Amino acid sequence: MKTDKFGIKDLTLAGIIAALYMLLTLPFAQFSYGIIQFRLAEILTVLPILNFAAVPGVFVGCFLVNLLNPHSLGLVDIIGGSLATLLAAWLSYRWGTPWRLTKDKAESRISLRRLVPLVPPIIVNALIVGTYLPYLLLDQVTVPTLLGAIGSIALTQSLVIFLLGLPLLLALQRTGRFNKESS
Repeated sequence: MKTDKFGIKDLTLAGIIAALYMLLTLPFAQFSYGIIQFRLAEILTVLPILNFAAVPGVFVGCFLVNLLNPHSLGLVDIIGGSLATLLAAWLSYRWGTPWRLTKDKAESRISLRRLVPLVPPIIVNALIVGTYLPYLLLDQVTVPTLLGAIGSIALTQSLVIFLLGLPLLLALQRTGRFNKESS
């Protein structure tokens, strides 16, 4: 039964996703923060494609890990990074319709229109987070360091999303249990 209401199951799912985001980030803080970062929790940014409850889930998770960063980068990172994640999650949900409507196995093949919803977490985080991090972490920011930071975030986001997130997304879609329409 399809419903547009955000109910207790959705709130619970959002909370679980936020907790998972924290669990996949905080223990690995040494490489989850910084200009060159590999944030394993970004695997969860594919979840909004299948279920809207994941949008607030990844947002809250990101907000909490940025707030609890052992080497706090201040409000710019706490708010800016979290809002970047919220925007990316919302765009992934909006553009994820081909994933949510697919019931036929033949339609579940990877195509360009099915890859598009995976791109917002890469582009949005690279442009927003990659732009402000050098100013928070470096004494002097040059165009090459700024472009390097943007490129680094884009590369690591791409690796996590395409190598780990896409297989997770395909597995969840195959089961159909994560989709909002099937709950």
